Amino acid sequence: MRPKPRVLAVQHAASGGPGRFGDWLTEDGLDVDVVPAFDGTALPSRLEHDALLVLGGGYMPDDDAAAPWLPATRALVAQALTDAVPMFGICLGGQMIAAVGGGTVQADAGAPENGSTPVTIRSEAEDDPLFHGLPPIVPAIEHHVDAITALPPGAVWLAETGRCPYQAFRLGGHAWGVQFHPEAVPERILHWNSDRLRDQGYDRQELYAKAVADEPLSTPVWRLVAERFAGIVHDRHASSAPSTDLPDGTGRHGDRGSGPAGGSTGLQPHAPS
Repeated sequence: MRPKPRVLAVQHAASGGPGRFGDWLTEDGLDVDVVPAFDGTALPSRLEHDALLVLGGGYMPDDDAAAPWLPATRALVAQALTDAVPMFGICLGGQMIAAVGGGTVQADAGAPENGSTPVTIRSEAEDDPLFHGLPPIVPAIEHHVDAITALPPGAVWLAETGRCPYQAFRLGGHAWGVQFHPEAVPERILHWNSDRLRDQGYDRQELYAKAVADEPLSTPVWRLVAERFAGIVHDRHASSAPSTDLPDGTGRHGDRGSGPAGGSTGLQPHAPS
């Protein structure tokens, strides 16, 4: 039996794990290996997985002094773009895809966004493998002040909000970045800094209540996006597996190389949230 397709997830903060997005990918037949890079765990020097998931965190994509693992993360993102490896970036992860691809990310860009926010799906998404057929407006949890201010050349602009135009985009045929947090559930809001939210004009309890109310609308949509991404990973895994001829002329798929052993790179299987 061939092994399941594997996703490498780069985690930038203790509170910034794959969450339900990782759960959904696991339900859809993928193995999600999480590298908690924030605690010093080394990232692999080469991407040997079938897909890359770059999560969020409170850094700019080039904030190497504060987060010394970011150069290694950018190298993996660049490899995924070059090799057309399926990739999904969330918040910082999406900003990193944009920056590596030639776009611009700005600190403290415009007004902050926090909590469940209506995201408008643009007409360009009609032909997108992940975003086609979604409702015109979908709630999503936001939590950022930094933002993409220019998309990379050739990127397809998929979604927007009034405060932050570049909410979702595709670069090439296999890389997606989003500014919002499809992995987050409303309970995560209760762990945000209430004083900082108040300074930005938000009340944490009100944000939580709004996210709970919007959850029945948002969850099925982002679950579908995760399912579609998993399907792309499965397709690539199947097409990239080597085939050998058996003596009777039948074909058999061989296993893909699994790359460095998990112990040497600190890979941790995603635990259901």
